[in-house]
Amino acid sequence: MRKTYRAHSSKDYWAQRWKNIPVDLPQENANVYPLKFALKAVNSKNDRILEAGCGNGRILRFFKNRGYEIEGFDYIDGAIQTLLDSDPKLKVRTEDITSLSYEADSFDCVLAFGLYHNLEEKDLHKAILETNRVMKKNARLCASFRADNLQNFINDFCANKPFRQKRKSELKFHKMNLSSRELAQAFQKGGFSVSKIRPVENMPLLYKSKFFRAKGHKTFDESLGRREGYLLSPIGNLFQKVLIGLSPHQFCNIYVLDAQKT
Repeated sequence: MRKTYRAHSSKDYWAQRWKNIPVDLPQENANVYPLKFALKAVNSKNDRILEAGCGNGRILRFFKNRGYEIEGFDYIDGAIQTLLDSDPKLKVRTEDITSLSYEADSFDCVLAFGLYHNLEEKDLHKAILETNRVMKKNARLCASFRADNLQNFINDFCANKPFRQKRKSELKFHKMNLSSRELAQAFQKGGFSVSKIRPVENMPLLYKSKFFRAKGHKTFDESLGRREGYLLSPIGNLFQKVLIGLSPHQFCNIYVLDAQKT
């Protein structure tokens, strides 16, 4: 386990990030995270789905536009208001994952991408218990979590460069990083049976360099990356495949967990 600290808190980071980009269009690329894994978790249009931490709505809108029964929440009120302004029919609201207002045993499937790693240990356990509470028996959970590995250590080292003169007491908790074993244990303690944990590339390390990005991605555009995935050029893909082939758990940046409420 390793904690990442930055100049701003996790909540302040997300509030600013969602403010800086337009509301998401539905994700288009079903071959990349997170849509690739969401599609595997959702069984049918009869499922009642909850997207926990829906952010600007790329997954929520994908399923809603195809007739699925999906609801979403986020703890950033600005993101929820932006979604409602774009489509008042969306079933979204502001909620705190550690204390949800949904009734117990409500959902067949919960999708939670990039949510739980924003919490420290005590709140993480509360969040997992709350997720379990609102799920039906044998319901499915698909969630991602930041990996405690070399890639994220490098990412944090580079991102923290402007803050290195600050004392640690001046910095604020940003994200939690866990090993695959620690991640499995956290959800098992919360009443889940973990079936699979995959090392996954969301934004590859090489995407940080303009040289390795796909042709249409040379100028960084987060909205484009969220819609299409963070795509590499042919040479970038080649190098990335070598890195992943050598050590998938060190050169992924997230783990994707599949679990079931027991």
